[in-house]
Amino acid sequence: MEFKDLWDLESAMKIITHETVDGKLWAEAVKWLILHGPAEIRQVLLDASSIATGTSFPELTPSHYTADGQPCYNIKDLAKSLNISESEVRQFLQQNEKEFFELHIDDSADKVTVH
Repeated sequence: MEFKDLWDLESAMKIITHETVDGKLWAEAVKWLILHGPAEIRQVLLDASSIATGTSFPELTPSHYTADGQPCYNIKDLAKSLNISESEVRQFLQQNEKEFFELHIDDSADKVTVH
């Protein structure tokens, strides 16, 4: 069974609104909603994610934005902010690329970004 088949809108919403839910389970529900939930819920979660990123990593700024306003980050900047190597960032992204079908890595000569 694939990840996307483990959830539906009702179960994911119950998890993210539960007062005492395990953090890992909550994160899985949020991930499902971002990938497969309705557009309006997805947008709220992406906006919240941008705010959290800006608060937790104020030095990390997008290198540019997609046509629909989603931030793109330089992989070198991500690695520095997370205090890990660029190869670790790339490895994580490659491991999750299939699941995050909207993940785009621009690895052209002059810029290496992800959104």
